[in-house]
Amino acid sequence: MEDKFKSGFVSIVGRPNVGKSTLVNHIVGEKISIVSDKIQTTRHRIHGILTHDDAQIVFVDTPGVHKPLHELGDVMVNVSLNALKDVDLVLFVINAKEGYGKGDQFIMDQLKDLDIPVFLVVNKIDLVHPDELLPLITLYNAKFPFAETIPVSALDGNNVERLISVIKSYLPEGPKYYHPEDKSDRPKPFRIGEIIREKVLFHTEEEIPHSVNVIVEAMDEKEHIIHIHALIITERPSQKAIIIGKNGRMLKRIGQEARKELEMYLGKKVNLKLWVKVVKDWRNRRSLLAQYGFDLE
Repeated sequence: MEDKFKSGFVSIVGRPNVGKSTLVNHIVGEKISIVSDKIQTTRHRIHGILTHDDAQIVFVDTPGVHKPLHELGDVMVNVSLNALKDVDLVLFVINAKEGYGKGDQFIMDQLKDLDIPVFLVVNKIDLVHPDELLPLITLYNAKFPFAETIPVSALDGNNVERLISVIKSYLPEGPKYYHPEDKSDRPKPFRIGEIIREKVLFHTEEEIPHSVNVIVEAMDEKEHIIHIHALIITERPSQKAIIIGKNGRMLKRIGQEARKELEMYLGKKVNLKLWVKVVKDWRNRRSLLAQYGFDLE
């Protein structure tokens, strides 16, 4: 008898910086979500798509759940909590190195009324001694009835194949929601903007990362080259000056690094032009958040 094809949506939730995006990128085999050591790097709900001969799993990567300090923060938390609806399974990801925190309890409180399986995924096990794992797992399982507990290292892939296998065993029979070659539901301009923003995050410190947004204003794709015009938005003139840098050096470095990665992603030569613009208090202006593509529902 032929095995039935399985498919479903798997939401990934957790506090900021627990490695949700790194996990999705490793599973999908492509960087669909940018990563950095800055918290709140992920701002949108992003579908990462894994298709095998016997199953298609659509992973829903979400912003880290945190205490909002502005309108954008509210939007991000709502995106994460709304991602718990209409899915087949939830992965609650924790950082083995950090252990239990108040934010974890808040998330588990949101999970308790779900009528679907919830897995505890203990990430970053490469950073702790194996003897530390069992007490941590026992603590979390005393607080919530997890269907499965699976320790992994998203960075090196340790135990990730087992996680995928167990997820498949819980999924219902279903169709292919996306083309087998698709890795993400996000269009090129979104992913281009995120790659540029990642380079800004990497090279700037303090308040800059949280106040930055990137908008791809124009794309002109030719046979062997793609011309991209992008706008880096920040909130204050002082931040703009930092991003541009002395004699434009910082902006040039950001552009060079982004162009290299974009050429790998797009498979052709890239001509990238960047501008920096101050848009005062954009994170608290809902009309601008909607204009910039944030989900306000």
